[in-house]
Amino acid sequence: MSHTLHPLRRQRLQRSELAVPASNAAMIEKAAESAADFVFLDLEDAVAPPEKEQARRNAVAALNDIDWADRGKTVSVRINGLDTHYMYRDVVDIMEKAGDRVHTLLVPKVGVPSDLYVVEALVNQIEQGTGVETRVGLEALIETALGMANVEAIAQFGGRLEALHFGVADYAASMRARTVNIGGLNPDYPGDQWHASITRMVIACRAYGLRAIDGPFGDFSDPEGYVAGARRAAALGCEGKWAIHPNQIAMANDVFSPPEEEVSKAQRIIEELKNAEAAGRGAASLDGKMIDAASEKMARNVIDTANAIAAKSVTNA
Repeated sequence: MSHTLHPLRRQRLQRSELAVPASNAAMIEKAAESAADFVFLDLEDAVAPPEKEQARRNAVAALNDIDWADRGKTVSVRINGLDTHYMYRDVVDIMEKAGDRVHTLLVPKVGVPSDLYVVEALVNQIEQGTGVETRVGLEALIETALGMANVEAIAQFGGRLEALHFGVADYAASMRARTVNIGGLNPDYPGDQWHASITRMVIACRAYGLRAIDGPFGDFSDPEGYVAGARRAAALGCEGKWAIHPNQIAMANDVFSPPEEEVSKAQRIIEELKNAEAAGRGAASLDGKMIDAASEKMARNVIDTANAIAAKSVTNA
């Protein structure tokens, strides 16, 4: 193991992330009652320009009027891009009026680390100026060719950065990929055409202590396609996926929750390795297969996720 280590910066349960247009107050209230781990109030793509200011006001009201944490939720706000004149007012109003209520800000279309620096500088100054003690995290959407080209540098930004998300729709447009779908497979490609890009993002996340989240699947009438995409993302190391419709929440929670038999096996791995260590052995066998220190690390990942889910269940009880 390298002497240079980057432990996970912030653990949050993020199996399902429900996207909600902040322009729709009724949808926000329903999102608060949903089973999603994360909810992000969207000020960006889901909100038309004439509705931006009202959406911002709705987001502030929802953050202050709803006790998201009490409902077992992490609440985030997706601000507008740095290339728009909406961004600075998004950050200022959310932080000044609800900075002690929002958990993270989701920054879209991050292309270079300095994009995050701009947002972080604003958040730092507002927290200092208002005396807010709750440290708001940042999350970055990797959804352009520039962002993917610089994903390792972005992941190393540090500061408040907690997670990277793969934004497949804008990424496809940026790459000029032959598709008009949001997520899903292209039949002309032998496999998953997003596999390499998601893998690169996940590697950057795991190298520098960030959570890795898969983005949207646009066809909410295709549950099988959503589940298949979520399973592929989980296999690559993502720990959650967006839901753009409430009917996708349960599917994401299911895919990214370790089954009971998987948790049981992880616990047995830990126990067998303890027995092996007591006997002076560095490896052991379980169900006819060798297990060692690497097996323990994988097992602890499973157990940590199961414990986080159990803790949320207690909160919601």
